[in-house]
Amino acid sequence: MYYSSFGVLALVLHFIINADFIRKEVSKQYSLSRNIYGNFLNALAVYYVTDILWGILYENRLIVLTYVDTTCYFIAMALSVLLWTRFVVSFTKNTDRFGKILMISGLTIFILQLLCLIINPFIPVVFGFSETKEYMPGETRYISLILQMVLFIFTSIYTLVVASKSTGRHKAQNQTIGVSGLIMSVFILLQSLFPLLPFYAIGCLLATSIVHSFVTMDLISENNQEMEKTKMMALRDGLTGIRNKTAYLDVLKDLEMRVDDGRLKEYGVVVFDLNGLKAINDNFGHDTGDEYIKKASTLICKIYKHSPVFRIGGDEFVAILENDDYLNRESLKALFDQTIDGNRKANDVVVSSGMAIYDPDADRNYNDVFKRADKNMYERKEFLKSLE
Repeated sequence: MYYSSFGVLALVLHFIINADFIRKEVSKQYSLSRNIYGNFLNALAVYYVTDILWGILYENRLIVLTYVDTTCYFIAMALSVLLWTRFVVSFTKNTDRFGKILMISGLTIFILQLLCLIINPFIPVVFGFSETKEYMPGETRYISLILQMVLFIFTSIYTLVVASKSTGRHKAQNQTIGVSGLIMSVFILLQSLFPLLPFYAIGCLLATSIVHSFVTMDLISENNQEMEKTKMMALRDGLTGIRNKTAYLDVLKDLEMRVDDGRLKEYGVVVFDLNGLKAINDNFGHDTGDEYIKKASTLICKIYKHSPVFRIGGDEFVAILENDDYLNRESLKALFDQTIDGNRKANDVVVSSGMAIYDPDADRNYNDVFKRADKNMYERKEFLKSLE
């Protein structure tokens, strides 16, 4: 039971440490190399289980079951080596000749291990049991372990060479993976010398713990940053860079919730609409029209710089006023109208705007405030047209 007790401990720690990469719903978010590493961890979990069962079955001299479990043990070990090799090559993102040789070598060792295990029931080349039910390692067992050890050493050298050409976080990650491979190769050597001790399990636990501490946590952090960046891009207007209609609808949900629960008691809405965009598109082309939209966006954001501004249509923008901009709403509106009056005379960008303030006694929801602001905007638009 001593042998199996270490395997149980290793298996429990394995799942605790590597939970994020083992769970399928999480690994789907990661790149190919990270998914391969997840498969490697799953293979190790199978190996730990076979190692645990081996100790129990062998101690009770259940030889037939021990034989089956030992076969699975060697398959899981060879599979973990194959997946580690694939992970290293994929992680380094190098497709050179040496990387391909490592991939082929890992697959070759795995296939040779399977062939030897197929032959083993007839000729015990990998392992067997004596008449007194004692475990007897075969010659090919040592050959297989040596080949696996050599492969780990070469993958480590390969990764360390890549690390020497890398910088920053990627350099540290590659160095960690290289050192982890060397640790595993050392413990494979010890396993070959002491077949009745769980050295391979110890090596795997140490190596994956190091990789988790210095690599996978970085990868998870990078993944979260990428997801956050993607989310932010989805909420930004591609032309102007300000928040888009999706972000606008999200903010409205939060605004309505804060009004309903009493956290927000006052706010204002300013609706903007560009004058003459259709004529610019028709006469000068959409590229010129896009520049006109961007100039209008810059102008709005410059004056309402403390408020969220959204582009909710082709030529329509909205600003939601809270805090200082709400308190200074009249002066900001006057400044905006004054700027537009100057632009109109200088034949520059012209934007109509209308403002409305939330009235808790009259407004049922945000839409009521928006409609009043929109109405005021159209009145301003008609006034500006009358000056042409």
